[in-house]
Amino acid sequence: MGTMTAFPMIVRPSGGALIASPNGALREQVLQSLNGRWRPVQHALGGAEALVKLEKGDWQVLFLDRRMPDLNSEEVMAIVQRRFPEVQVVLLDADEGFPADDGEERWNLRAPEPAEGEDARNPAVAGENQYAPLPGMIGRSEAMQRVYRLAQLVAPRSTTVLVVGPTGSGKELVARALHELSPRAARPFVAVNCAAIPEALLESELFGHARGAFTGAVQAQVGRIPAAHGGTLFLDEVSELPFGMQAKLLRFLEQKEVQRLGTAEPTRVDVRVIAASNVDLAGRAGRGEFREDLFYRLAAFPLELPPLHDRRVDIIPLAEHFLACMAAAMSGPCPRLSGEAVSILEAHPWKGNVRELQHVMERASILVESGDTVLSEHLYFPFQQAISTGSARSLSCAGRAS
Repeated sequence: MGTMTAFPMIVRPSGGALIASPNGALREQVLQSLNGRWRPVQHALGGAEALVKLEKGDWQVLFLDRRMPDLNSEEVMAIVQRRFPEVQVVLLDADEGFPADDGEERWNLRAPEPAEGEDARNPAVAGENQYAPLPGMIGRSEAMQRVYRLAQLVAPRSTTVLVVGPTGSGKELVARALHELSPRAARPFVAVNCAAIPEALLESELFGHARGAFTGAVQAQVGRIPAAHGGTLFLDEVSELPFGMQAKLLRFLEQKEVQRLGTAEPTRVDVRVIAASNVDLAGRAGRGEFREDLFYRLAAFPLELPPLHDRRVDIIPLAEHFLACMAAAMSGPCPRLSGEAVSILEAHPWKGNVRELQHVMERASILVESGDTVLSEHLYFPFQQAISTGSARSLSCAGRAS
């Protein structure tokens, strides 16, 4: 008998069955066991796809494979219980048999109706987080919920993703999370900062070169793209690619081939590309400052990260997370935030986004010393201080000039 774990849920008098599994044989076994008595019956190949279909349909039961290609099955169950409490969840295991004639009573567990006045779909009752945060990310704001949802949908695919957001907003974290949630997670994740490599070396860094390909090439180099074979290539600050390199990158995206400098034959590579930009890449393409055809290739699935000042509900959880990480690194107690410190953090404009918050909390954790509370005097904002100093100097110069 296959492993089937059902959580008691409210079973509606009508509703269909959703079968979520990448295993076609298992889906067929479940379908046969339903004996045609459930309508409608639909399939989903992953957890993210199942969540999207749950939003759009009227479902009574979700048959969920323990082995999903994108999301953890326990994570999917938690989201379903929170957002769709009337949907019954049945866990399946493909390694064990699943007799089609086994009684459906195993799936018809019932639970009491919610307490009077309780709305199970109300986020205030069911929980604020509608989607589980991406690996390594913190935040429950509505803006981040959109990011989590879109990321979980695209992660299991090989679709090229363009992550757009201001500096310090966590674009590389999103790229790494997409890699970790993908079937490529066991393969390499190769990050390239396109603005940090000199133009003369960029082609060799990306595509590789043979020994003797140019002066100084005393040994062969694989190249970042071939090194990411089977995995993910992350191109940070892709807007800084020179035009000549943009054409070569476009050819790679179209042909899935690279040609090392000094060689005659191209090599096929299987790489999922995630690019990132902190500027309006569409605007640059429209002004002729970036290849339009490359932009459309990179932006097959755009993912926009909000600035921190647009997700203020996340500021304090992020600050507390950074304090906890720093305390753990020093094997010491984690300080707490005073009420005044909380007010200051929530009111700050955070032009440097999450990275600025991390640095502010790192300094505060050092200044706390043996104390257990972060006070207002422990908070220092270098960007704000620079503006204040610059303004004071300007006033001073103006006074002397007058």
